[in-house]
Amino acid sequence: MFTKSSNIAGLLFILIISSVTVLAFQGLIGFSQRGADLALLEDSYFHSILLFSIKQALLSALLSTLLAWPIARAIYYYPNIFFKQTFLSLSLLCFVLPTLVLITGFVSLLGLSGFITPFLGEDWSLYGLQGILLAHVYMNLPFAVRAMHLQLQSIPDSSWILARQLKFSRWQRFRLIEIPSLSANASLIFGFICILCFNSFAVVLALGGGPQSTTLEVAIYQALKYDFNIPEALTLAWSQFAIAGVFFLLLYRSSSVPWLSKDSTEKRWIPCISKTTKGIYLLIYTGTFVFMLMPLLALLPGVLAANYSIDLIVDVLQALSLTLILGVLSAVSAMLIAYCIMLPIRNAAQRGQLRLQNTLQWLANHTLIAPAMVLSVGLYILFLPLIDLDQLGIIFVLILNTLLILPFAIQQIRARVLQYDNDYALLYQSLKLNFQQRISIEWGYIKPIMLSTFALVLLISMGDVAIFSIFGNDNLQTLPWLIYQYAGSYRIHEASFASAILLLVYFIILLKIERAKYHA
Repeated sequence: MFTKSSNIAGLLFILIISSVTVLAFQGLIGFSQRGADLALLEDSYFHSILLFSIKQALLSALLSTLLAWPIARAIYYYPNIFFKQTFLSLSLLCFVLPTLVLITGFVSLLGLSGFITPFLGEDWSLYGLQGILLAHVYMNLPFAVRAMHLQLQSIPDSSWILARQLKFSRWQRFRLIEIPSLSANASLIFGFICILCFNSFAVVLALGGGPQSTTLEVAIYQALKYDFNIPEALTLAWSQFAIAGVFFLLLYRSSSVPWLSKDSTEKRWIPCISKTTKGIYLLIYTGTFVFMLMPLLALLPGVLAANYSIDLIVDVLQALSLTLILGVLSAVSAMLIAYCIMLPIRNAAQRGQLRLQNTLQWLANHTLIAPAMVLSVGLYILFLPLIDLDQLGIIFVLILNTLLILPFAIQQIRARVLQYDNDYALLYQSLKLNFQQRISIEWGYIKPIMLSTFALVLLISMGDVAIFSIFGNDNLQTLPWLIYQYAGSYRIHEASFASAILLLVYFIILLKIERAKYHA
């Protein structure tokens, strides 16, 4: 179906991605010359970390999925609700929001001196499991809302019309129409959020509050940074890689989660709801809106109190410029690589080679579950004796950023291109179109999802801190890293100002690209 050279290019990219991970682990193993510490697997410390990692991931995913359901129904049954499109755009912003900005907002609201803390009682603490769950739900609930809302919109009008003709009750409509529609992707939504929370780093590091609330990713960081215990770090890394990898492979046997598709603006037939139900939905929607806005609005007092010196403005603008450059380069690279990688995957799907298809997908997306700290530190140790990382470290930031956002690009475009093949593959084969003609026709079909996916990976790549902390330097600083430095030196007002600038840029990019998506 595709040219041999295009398939080879995709396979070559998969080989390169896999080689980067192998080199990173080799860098750690070669430095310690010992390998993993398998005795750690029998240690109660390891058991407690593993259990907490799984516990917080399952709880975060469960809360996000369950809470998203009534919110998605509220938007669906109340299509003309106020600021609906702003709410959906804000939902995407919350999902890609730089973790450091979110934590700063939550600390301003719910920390020791937070605005809301006095109303929560003496026993309240932001740090620990409750703080982790709160941050994870804030980031992942909007993703689940968008996905479920689009799934509800996929219900054909004929189903509702038939239900009215048959005089279905509300319970029958819910059981026979809504549940089958939502159940198709509910497990995928839950699984995807679970993987993200299982691999969570910055949230747990900042809000964990101690050893009793430590995940595998944070334990890897502590083993490398504080103890430089390579065997322990390798054991933890392989454990995380194996557990998340198996779960990820099972998840990828199913289709992707559609949540960046265009929201239907056409008039659709929707069952009428009572005024009481509409009031309940309005209350749910408003409460969710306020919940998503509060951590962002909590930055305003710091912004207003900041000392706007020339040095501060210059530093922020320089950091913003580097952030945009790295973000655009990473996003463009990720989109091009994702499309190339999908070519051999699509070829395997068309030939019915399911096992090969799943294997290629797992290899192409394994950086989603590979510990980012291990990749960064492993490559740093491996290349430190070979090249000048002070001068060339920014290239590694670009490469690793591209690899870590690549799974998000593949996950979003995968369903669209596979659907295109199912609908049109036999047609353009019979027309004997060349590769350039097929690409030209295909672009019109996949353009909306490519634009929205580009927005997603661009915003995710711009928020990185972990990779830059390893390969960055003082001469070149991204805006998230500058925020980290301000917050670390207790310059909260400057950190709030820099965070507000980053949020403004995020929102502008989001609105521009989503508007282009709707007019595509």
